[in-house]
Amino acid sequence: MTRNATFLGLVILMLAQPVLADKNAEKKAEIQEMRQEVLNQLYEESPDTRGEIAGAEGYGVFSNVGVNLIFVAAGGGSGVVRDNKAGTDTYMKMGQAGIGLGLGVKDFRGVFVFHTRDALDNFVDKGWDFGAEADAAAKADDKGGEGSAAGTLVDGVSIYQLTENGLVLQASLMGTKYWKNDKLN
Repeated sequence: MTRNATFLGLVILMLAQPVLADKNAEKKAEIQEMRQEVLNQLYEESPDTRGEIAGAEGYGVFSNVGVNLIFVAAGGGSGVVRDNKAGTDTYMKMGQAGIGLGLGVKDFRGVFVFHTRDALDNFVDKGWDFGAEADAAAKADDKGGEGSAAGTLVDGVSIYQLTENGLVLQASLMGTKYWKNDKLN
């Protein structure tokens, strides 16, 4: 009985492997597409960032959906960090949790520009960013306006935040954790 169960388990694993590989390739392609769309939007809104990113050690582009319900804020997403010097990508995940006063849902994109090798390596290897955030955004399709200010405790990093769609009014202290996506790297 155990031999049959072991054999059956191995067969299932072998059959599932191509499906998992396809899903991982699909997820990578989605993240790459998101990165290009976000960079195009950033370059259109702030043309100087193209040179800043090209001259940096690297950059990261993340997509995040955040929810703020009265006193609790949470969010999650994914992205990719590009090492400009090595020409490699590291796929990452992110999660947020915080406290503060607010209400709303916000879908935003973040671009991190790493000006020093230490900043890039620390972000990829350790992944923490903690910031205080104050937002007022209202946007649906191409209508609406937004304003945001985000602070970071990481030296050598510029951060750009672009709101995709959302309606939010909040003031919160957010802890954000970024970590390598083991399935995609």
